[in-house]
Amino acid sequence: MSDWLLNLPLPLMTAVILAATYLATAVIYVVVSALAVGERGRAFKAISPSMLPPLSIVFALLVGFLAAQAWNDNDRARSAVSQEASALRSAVIVAGDLPPDVESRVRGLVRRQIQDAVQQEWPAMSRGDATIALVPAPVQEALRLAFEINPQGQGQVVAQRELVGALERAFEARRQRIILSESSINSVKWMALLVQAFLTLLAIALIHSDQRAANRIILAIFATSVAAAIVLIASHSRPFSGAAAVRPTLLLQVMPDTAPAR
Repeated sequence: MSDWLLNLPLPLMTAVILAATYLATAVIYVVVSALAVGERGRAFKAISPSMLPPLSIVFALLVGFLAAQAWNDNDRARSAVSQEASALRSAVIVAGDLPPDVESRVRGLVRRQIQDAVQQEWPAMSRGDATIALVPAPVQEALRLAFEINPQGQGQVVAQRELVGALERAFEARRQRIILSESSINSVKWMALLVQAFLTLLAIALIHSDQRAANRIILAIFATSVAAAIVLIASHSRPFSGAAAVRPTLLLQVMPDTAPAR
């Protein structure tokens, strides 16, 4: 599905999808009504209504599968951001047990990492061109600093180990969210869903072609349900872009001040 549509605000996206669905349904109705005369009309009427339940079930299954994929990717993306924020917060807390100069540098590096994530990585993830090939400099520098610490006492030994672990967890969570930013519902799945919706609408129009008022009502009802399903999936189809995109709110909440609180 087109990027410009997926990046629209939810009300505008809903309006566009509804309009496109109603337009396609109107075209189906007009064409079928024009053809439903004479022998063709009797042939349309002879189509068994029993074909509608299987078509509707297949459409419902496709919606369920695609919605499950979209929601699963969004849940995993939110979990990755939450884990990253938690790990960075742990790094700042653990740094409080280390010498003041080390703590100050760790806080500054964590702050830089969050700023880079919000200002650079989030827009790139929204476009789908973020990459894990680039190692974040602040985290890399913080890890190097952690390994260079000469701990004094058992407490600092534990703090050093915990700091390294927290930074490694933050790095892994960042890797996961960047990988998830590339996930989306591909064009083949979208095409299958749209073709199934078209076939179901066409079958409804053919079966009820001799009862035009009822036909319009039934088509309008099913078209609305089709549009609702498409909006539901489209708004969640990419974890870091669109109306339901995962935001860096948790990272901003754990951003430390430059000076440690003493």
